[in-house]
Order: sequence, then C-alpha cells, then structure tokens
Amino acid sequence: MERDTLHRFLIENTQVRGEWVHLDESWQEILNCSDYPPPLRRVLGEAAAAVCLMSATIKFKGSLILQISGSGPVSRLVMQATSEGEIRGLAQWDGELSTTSLPELFGEGQIVISILTNRESDRYQGIVDLGGETLADCLQTYFEQSEQLNTRIHLAADHESAAGLLIQSLPNQQYDKTETTDDDSWNHAVILTDTLKDEELLSLDANILLHRLFNEDDLRLFDPQTIHYKCSCSQEKIENMIRSLGKEEACEIIQEQTLIEINCDFCNTKYSLDAIDVERVFDSQITDGNSSLH
Repeated sequence: MERDTLHRFLIENTQVRGEWVHLDESWQEILNCSDYPPPLRRVLGEAAAAVCLMSATIKFKGSLILQISGSGPVSRLVMQATSEGEIRGLAQWDGELSTTSLPELFGEGQIVISILTNRESDRYQGIVDLGGETLADCLQTYFEQSEQLNTRIHLAADHESAAGLLIQSLPNQQYDKTETTDDDSWNHAVILTDTLKDEELLSLDANILLHRLFNEDDLRLFDPQTIHYKCSCSQEKIENMIRSLGKEEACEIIQEQTLIEINCDFCNTKYSLDAIDVERVFDSQITDGNSSLH
C-alpha cells in the first residue's frame, strides 16, 4: 500500500481525468491533536482527503482551505492543503455525536472553499450550502455550480486511514479535436466509479484500485505526490501576533496573567511568553525586526 500519496490519472482519448489519495501517517497526526468522536472523525477524515483531491485539480502556489460552519453540535471544521502536499485540520464540537449526516452534525450552515496564493491579488472564495447528506454530495454541487465541471467524488475514512477518489470531465478546449467530445466517456467513468466501496478505497493502492475500475480503458497514471502533515504555526508568527497587539496591551496582559499563553488549535503546540520575552519582542522590532525565543 502506498501511504500518504496522491496520484493523478487520465483516461486516454477522453475528457475524463482523476485523482486518488490515501492518507495514513498524516491522518494519524491530525487525530493525535484531539479525541474526536467517531462520527466527527469520519467527516474530518473525508475532509482531509477532499482538500488533497481539490488542491490537485488546480495549478497554484499556496493553499486550499475547506471550512464548514453551522448551527449544529459541530460548529466548525477546517481543513487545509498546500501546493507542497502539506495538510492540517481541526474540528470543534459540543456534546455527544451519533450521526455522520452533515445536516445533523452542522445544522444550518455552509461550506467555504478558499484558495490563497502567494500573491495577495490572486485569492478566490467559493461558497456552497450544506444541502447534501454527505461532504461528497456538497462538493460535487460546488464543482457543478462554481466551476461548471461534472465531478464525482468518493470519500472514506476510519480510525486508521482516509482516502478519496475524484473524477472530472474537462472542458473540450483542453483536448485535441481527435478526442471524444460527447458525454459517453463521462457516463462510462461515473458508472464504474459508483461501484466503489469504502473498504476498497481504504484498503487498496492506486494501481490495484484503478485497474479494478478501469481495466478495459487505457489509463495513464502519473507519478505520485507525497502528502504529509505540517502545521504552519511558529514562534515567529506568535511573536508577530504579539507585536500586532501593541506593547501597551501586551504589557497589560503580562501584569494581569504573568504570562501570555497561546495554543495552536491545529497542533496543540503551546507558546508562552513572559515579561522578558515581551520586552525582547518589542526591542527586536526596533532594532532589526527579527526575534526568536530561547
């Protein structure tokens, strides 16, 4: 089994492309940050697979963020994937959870898809209502409405792995005139992928799974991309956050609480700054703008 990898593939001479992803260690890193109830764990794992698949459908340098917010017992879910194959995520909930139904978990809410590039001017955001029973249902609606592309997504997750398969029908102009331009190839691919079971998605590697689905088709499988867990929090970012408060407010917090303590919601890393650290942070801002905590 290929672990923590993403494969892109093409069905030759058609307008259909796809991605397959399987997460193991990176998924375990996310789970280690909090004791998620099984229903939420499943949705969170599906979201982890989904952001990897979605980020692979576009060419960009930056990150893709999927955020679900609602009025139900799960108030917030955030999952992020970067163009370098880094993922992280979290969810916040209250009370016991007994269902994996998106409407019952999140209540009335929406999914926001944000693409943040390294250039401030190149930012995109799409929104879709929580109208589907599953995350895959909602994301398929998102692609059809926002991207106007036929898309089929299959997602699965358990306590060990998270996985996903996406197929997509591409615009005609991306293909030579000799290739098919009707819906037959798309309908054929949909029928085949709809036979996929969660157990197969979670247990089979890309070569075996795709051969089972498309054994009668000419399939081109590209080299894999490695996926790994990485949180983007850092001492430098925390100190920049303190600077943004201003020295007066930072010193007032120190007087009241002795320490400024900040926990990263994604990875549970705890950052603590005392009075000496705060003085150094603002002194370094005056001198060279760089600092590090020892």
